[in-house]
Amino acid sequence: MDPHDPAFWQNWQPTMRASLCFVRRDKQILMIRKKRGLGAGKINGPGGRLEPGENALEAAIRETQEELCITPLNLSERGELHFQFVDGLALHCVVFTAEGCLGEPVETDEAIPHWMEPATIPYPEMWQDDQYWLPGMLEGKRFRGYFHFHGDLMLSQHLVWL
Repeated sequence: MDPHDPAFWQNWQPTMRASLCFVRRDKQILMIRKKRGLGAGKINGPGGRLEPGENALEAAIRETQEELCITPLNLSERGELHFQFVDGLALHCVVFTAEGCLGEPVETDEAIPHWMEPATIPYPEMWQDDQYWLPGMLEGKRFRGYFHFHGDLMLSQHLVWL
């Protein structure tokens, strides 16, 4: 099957599960510059893979705590991302927004925090798929996205607004 064909995704199974958490405060959004792992050097929200026995919400909170030393508050599930990489990685990611946080974000060995206005989000420094779903999510829309990548290069995308 071909990931360019929407039918491919009907039987698709992830090899890794992850979560992302975008903290909002005073009309700003908390982004990170990732220092290591998948997407190192890119701007993104805090997040990472689920640990055994953990659900996506628990992972979003834990990863935000680990990467920025803050606890996100009032999390809401906003969407799902499905990534198929040419190298075989099949990643399912649940995306959350949080309204505020306990503490102030600090740089760790995993991430450098940046509060940004939505209009200043540097999409060229992010994964290519982000420009398709992140603006709508920040407007309050829910979504499902399906993306095929070869390394950093996006080969195809299909986005469904819910």
